[in-house]
Amino acid sequence: MSKIVYDDHSNLLREDYYKYTVQNVEEPNLFTEIFQYDQIPKVAFNYRTVPMKMPDDIWITDTTFRDGQQSRAPFSAAQILRIYDMLHELGGPHGIIRQSEFFVYSKQDRQALELCLQRGYKFPEITTWIRATENDFDLVKEIGVQETGILVSCSDYHIFKKMGKTREQAMNQYLKVVSMALERGIRPRCHFEDITRADFYGFVVPFAHALNKLGEEAGSPIKIRCCDTLGLGVSYPGASMPRSVPGIVYGLRHYANVPSAMIEWHGHNDFYKVVTNAATAWLYGASAVNCSLFGIGERTGNCPLEAMVMEYCSLRGRTDGMNLAVITEIAQYFEKEIGHSIPPQTPFVGKDFCATRAGIHADGLLKDEQIYSIFDTQAILNRPATVIVDAHSGLAGIAYWMNTHLELSAEISKKDAVVEAVKSRVDALYAQGRTTTMSDDELIAICKEAAPELF
Repeated sequence: MSKIVYDDHSNLLREDYYKYTVQNVEEPNLFTEIFQYDQIPKVAFNYRTVPMKMPDDIWITDTTFRDGQQSRAPFSAAQILRIYDMLHELGGPHGIIRQSEFFVYSKQDRQALELCLQRGYKFPEITTWIRATENDFDLVKEIGVQETGILVSCSDYHIFKKMGKTREQAMNQYLKVVSMALERGIRPRCHFEDITRADFYGFVVPFAHALNKLGEEAGSPIKIRCCDTLGLGVSYPGASMPRSVPGIVYGLRHYANVPSAMIEWHGHNDFYKVVTNAATAWLYGASAVNCSLFGIGERTGNCPLEAMVMEYCSLRGRTDGMNLAVITEIAQYFEKEIGHSIPPQTPFVGKDFCATRAGIHADGLLKDEQIYSIFDTQAILNRPATVIVDAHSGLAGIAYWMNTHLELSAEISKKDAVVEAVKSRVDALYAQGRTTTMSDDELIAICKEAAPELF
């Protein structure tokens, strides 16, 4: 018999008519019509839409030192400490960057973690990711970290094919491991690996229910990280499960009664959807999105942290204390001190992201920067809009470059004779077969030759 219950999420009475239990199937459900291995995964629609419900409080968590570090040479302890300091400054006093996730296995990992703990910052809170073994739990307890991530693979691809278990066996094993964490006073964060290929109602929801019950008994709510391991999630309204991001987040809240503050989205960028999917998770009720700086991570990478900082500002209409100029500082540190190469046209952090080569764009910038600039990049990111001079820059491009790079007593127009003189010298180089862009040093030398009076 159904009963009427009060829904904390909608503040309405609803009919509580069904409790999902694990469907312990004999054969794995691999959704082969959607994920036919010799074809591109299909997006199916059932036209069922769910309501948006942005949580009162949303935030970003960081996995640069865990998932991000898996894709590159390890950071030194000193580098991790410096990046952690900058994440603290970027996230601001309200902790918009709420947590940062660390490995604990190597001596270098533990040294970095301990150095960061010594800072005593409230934000980002330091958490870990461990293997589900008793020794690893004891290690986390000894270090003094309050929360740790635990891998709980939830698709039949992993349960049947990787682990060689049934759904019931997998769930019982996971619950035992989570209990080990709770017994040691550690907050578990369950990483629902491969959730976008999982049987949502046959495994994900009943497992979430079991975790809720375990958390209630222990007096410690259990966080669920929705891991879109292969970047298969889609944000389209009416898309079918298991690929629907709205369906997954809404389903955890509505069918499993998981509070928004206990839902975190972790996506990968295999199909170029990582930022949109993370923002969609916020819109439909997840409080947290998990990111790494510049999206570094396995295969195509994670959701770029700097992108979600911008999404936060766009959705909230305010920065809430974040210092966005630190994004530029972090990018410069990665390139100059760590040797990490950021593609030049990467939004917000690439060296050319606010630069233009086209003469018609440069002409617009010369007349009013707002015409071709996404926002005041100088004021917000400490990055001025610039022009890169090449064969296509024209008089406007050269004039804009001169006004922004030379200490002139007054702005010059593209009609000024000195601009024509500089352009003629640049054109001559390209007429001789040059193909590369002009460096600032080369242009300064040309300007000194064409108009020594300016200097």
